[in-house]
Amino acid sequence: MAPDDEAATERTHLLYGVANDRRLSVLQQDEEARSIIASAVTKNEQHMSGSTVGERLPYNDYTTIDWLHDLVKDSYRFQYIKSRKGLRYDLISMFESCSGWIAVAVIGTLTACVAFIVDVAEATVSDWKFGFCTKNPLLNRESCCSDKTPLLGIQSEIADQCRDFTVWSNNYWGSFAIHVAWALLFGIISSSVTMLTKSSLPAVASGKGDRIRKEDAPSGKSMYMAAGSGIPEIKTILSGFVIPNFLDLKVLIVKAIGAIFAVATGMCLGKEGPFVHISTCVGYLVAMRFPKYRENGRKLRELLSAACASGLSVAFGAPIGGVLFSYEEISTYFPRKVLWRAFLCSLVAAMVLRALNPTGTGKLVLFETNYGTSYEPVHYAAFVLLGISGGVFGGVFCKANFAWSKWFRQYPIIKTHPVFEVFLVVLATTLLQFPNPLTREPGDIVIKNLLVDCRSDAAAQSWVCKNEANTEVRWAYVGWLTYGTMVKLVLTIITFGCKVPSGVIIPALDAGALFGRLIGQSIGSISPGIFAMVGAAAFLAGVSRMTISLCVIMFELTGELEYIVPHMIAILVAKWVADAFSAEGVYDLAQTVLGHPFLDSDHAIALVRKRNLLVQALLPPPQTMAEITVHVPPSNKVPRQLLQQKLDQLHRRGLMDAGLVLVQNAVRGTDGMGAGMLQGYIAEGELDFGLSNLGAIYAPDAEVRLLGNGQEEGEFDLSMFVDRTPVSVCAKAPLEYAVEMFGKLGLRHLCVTEEGTGRLVGVVIKKRLVSFLEGMKEE
Repeated sequence: MAPDDEAATERTHLLYGVANDRRLSVLQQDEEARSIIASAVTKNEQHMSGSTVGERLPYNDYTTIDWLHDLVKDSYRFQYIKSRKGLRYDLISMFESCSGWIAVAVIGTLTACVAFIVDVAEATVSDWKFGFCTKNPLLNRESCCSDKTPLLGIQSEIADQCRDFTVWSNNYWGSFAIHVAWALLFGIISSSVTMLTKSSLPAVASGKGDRIRKEDAPSGKSMYMAAGSGIPEIKTILSGFVIPNFLDLKVLIVKAIGAIFAVATGMCLGKEGPFVHISTCVGYLVAMRFPKYRENGRKLRELLSAACASGLSVAFGAPIGGVLFSYEEISTYFPRKVLWRAFLCSLVAAMVLRALNPTGTGKLVLFETNYGTSYEPVHYAAFVLLGISGGVFGGVFCKANFAWSKWFRQYPIIKTHPVFEVFLVVLATTLLQFPNPLTREPGDIVIKNLLVDCRSDAAAQSWVCKNEANTEVRWAYVGWLTYGTMVKLVLTIITFGCKVPSGVIIPALDAGALFGRLIGQSIGSISPGIFAMVGAAAFLAGVSRMTISLCVIMFELTGELEYIVPHMIAILVAKWVADAFSAEGVYDLAQTVLGHPFLDSDHAIALVRKRNLLVQALLPPPQTMAEITVHVPPSNKVPRQLLQQKLDQLHRRGLMDAGLVLVQNAVRGTDGMGAGMLQGYIAEGELDFGLSNLGAIYAPDAEVRLLGNGQEEGEFDLSMFVDRTPVSVCAKAPLEYAVEMFGKLGLRHLCVTEEGTGRLVGVVIKKRLVSFLEGMKEE
């Protein structure tokens, strides 16, 4: 072979080797990219890689889920399982079809077990303020004195009636001091345990490089996961937002322990609200064991809606009321299949709790009554009066509690030391409630004593009946009822919102029962307990604005089917009167105070309809639109540096729920800005993942493909994360359109187009709409 030929051959071999090495490197890059995607994106998402909706990563903290995307995702999962052949996939398909029913049955069972432990422990710990059982200190007073029921009143009377229950002191002032000391100890324990669930929600993920200054980064938000009732947060979650760690096992345990000691203090709070949070935690933990719910935010919220029903079912022994409460008060999305599963979940919880029998009565009805008399038409006036009073109570409470939270809890010492606030509230509660024999006991016992029918032989010896029968002390008894009603209002205002597990249902029922019993003193034709029962419902309706669910709950609480009509009258009147004070109930106001993003479509539509606004009122300013818009050339590729720059701008703004909108065929608009035809949308989370993780294996100056399916080997491709069919609306459409679309469709973002041309003029995210509506309320 000639030397020239040998040289040529040698050079050719080398060139082939270089080409092969490059090809191998490209293939390795592609393989590594696929591996990274597979480790972060679920299999269900990968099945959708060829669809127009784009793949999704797990949702960021405090962001919105995409209901439409999760709907399509569940459809792909269903089609994938059905398309597979064989016994294994037949069994998987059968399990998938019944997994929801299995899950809610497990949730109901576990919720009832937790409720049993909390109920028994709370009853025992509460009675430690008065004394202890000599034969078993872990027994409460009622179990210790099962053969003799102790009466409400002076502690020396209890000692005379039950030898097995030893009071700490037979001296009034000694009993008073010990009662206060125990209550303060329980309050400190409850609030200290609650402090363990403090969590910081980052406003935005950390930025890359030095382009984001630390002082420019938006600050995060701190919250105590186990504090309060948890219902405002659950409403926020079920509306489509993500609150990280709020439903974890740690929060469940702390909520249960904190509720035991918080209720035992005697503060004006109840464990019914915390039970809803506990049941939702149980629902979340069970759902995480089912891939169908673990990997789909929409399906997960269906299960959580059913779980909420079991919480109120075990709290009140009201399985039907629990289902209606979840539908009316908590859930945003409640299709028929969720109703059926909530029914089963509530049923199982009630059955298991009845078998465990925490009260020792063997019955679910907590405040069983049997008045044996009916009401007359003349009594309707009294029921309307109770409804008006309940509405005034609820309206005053909501406004006063909102003002109290904005004023008192802004003091630095209260804001930074929540345990100190609880200490002060417990001290005020014990000093004001202990002198009154009617309010000395825990809230549920107060209601039970006030609903008593004095015509029965078993109840004739109770403290309430003795005072109503003794005309000489009648005015003193009326004074205690009046004093108790006023004290409950004041204490509930300052208590709700403290950093302990607490609910507002029992205090509202207490105040209503006290006032109703007071009204009943002037109406001798029927038992005063009837007015106490109706008054309790009216006061709770004024506070919470519940209607149908509350009426059913009261029937299940008392077993009095005869008095559904009086309940309906009082509840409706109370709601109308309370709405005249404020359109929002206690849970809606709590969301405002806590700052949780929540979109109430009904209230929002009523709000914007008064202003006659158009969708264009929501458009972001031109500077923002310039930062979030990407003009994609015909090649469908853009420089990586451009995307990184725009991602950094999103980070600086703290727009965790935002993203970039992709347009083509851009022209100069009437406002001087470039406008183009909408082509797609990529969320910030997916963009950050692509540039940070996938980008690590490609060259820094590589171009990124955003549109089209013609991927080439070694190309930096993010098109699988692009939503190529984003929902859009005309800028000239009424603002109600946008509110309805966000509320009913569960959108994360809504693109706004120009009338006539269809070119993009803006993008609205859900948080932007919620913030806009909150601003309208404050005007």
